[in-house]
Amino acid sequence: MTRVPPLDRLGRPLGVLRLSLTARCNLACPYCLPDGVDPPGLLSSRQRLAVIEAAVALGAGSLRLTGGEPLLHGGLEELIAAAGPLRQRGLREIALTSNGVLLSAERARALRAAGLDRITLSLDGTTGASVGRMAGAGGADPGERARRGEVLLAKVLAAIEHARAAGFDPGRGALKLNAVIQRGANDDQLLPLAALARERGLELRLIEFMDVGNRNGWRPQAVLSAAEMVERIGRRWPLEPLGRGAHGTASRWCYRDGGGAGSGSGHLAVVASVSAPFCGDCNRLRVTADGIAYTCLFAAPGSGLDLRPWLQPEPDPGGLREALAGRWRQRHDRYSEERQERQPQTFHRPAHAEMAYLGG
Repeated sequence: MTRVPPLDRLGRPLGVLRLSLTARCNLACPYCLPDGVDPPGLLSSRQRLAVIEAAVALGAGSLRLTGGEPLLHGGLEELIAAAGPLRQRGLREIALTSNGVLLSAERARALRAAGLDRITLSLDGTTGASVGRMAGAGGADPGERARRGEVLLAKVLAAIEHARAAGFDPGRGALKLNAVIQRGANDDQLLPLAALARERGLELRLIEFMDVGNRNGWRPQAVLSAAEMVERIGRRWPLEPLGRGAHGTASRWCYRDGGGAGSGSGHLAVVASVSAPFCGDCNRLRVTADGIAYTCLFAAPGSGLDLRPWLQPEPDPGGLREALAGRWRQRHDRYSEERQERQPQTFHRPAHAEMAYLGG
């Protein structure tokens, strides 16, 4: 009998599973600020695969592997390969989000061989000083931050080329660049980042500074809106709107000049969770590295569903599937829309689960 995928209380289907593999990270970006340690009771590879199988059975066609920094997870390639047979049951793509620092040529080839379809790398600046500042590198000393930032920048730029050489084709959307832009911190890097992406033929995804977690000192005044980002870049390189796809997080634009020499893509994307929220068709389920399921990036601490009763001592596929379906049917999250309705300047910010655990 064919199962009918569940809808939440606002009529939204489940389409994306964001699975965090670790809360650890080798950077300390100020908009995330991970703990640097994992919580106890991390899921085993078998348990993670059971979660993926249950989500796919409920309609998830996209698996996004996140962290923390997912390249710190030693079983990453094995998990990707194990999820491969689920393509026969509706899984369409397996993607990874990484800061790129650990992405060697060998690792990029291994990920591609395991079955990874797409990789998004994060880079919040184009100079040693800006990268060091946004990565939390080098402590309080500006000179040391800049020196460490230069090293990180070189590693990420090399990672881009490693990924490209391994077969992650930016022209087909298999390699993209993320940047979180914060007013007064790295908004001076907006045009240089766009120039770098154009030069290397990458789609640049600009993300508004969001009030995720409780540690990043978020203030509405520090948000550079997506509209202003597009306006600034469009003054330098005229843009044409492409819109936002159904259930997508990013509105996309193309450069009128094609996006630079040898680009093949010529696209810019903006994620406007603060200024133009897209809760209305959000289809994402997030599962932490220790097996807690959350239905919103801005969920309150303790509001997630602990999946371990259906994963220990052995996975219970039917019970896990029904537990997830029941939680999804109860879902009514629309935090970003509520923030906008009350205006960010006057909105009382509640406590959130930490971003490093939810996987962004």
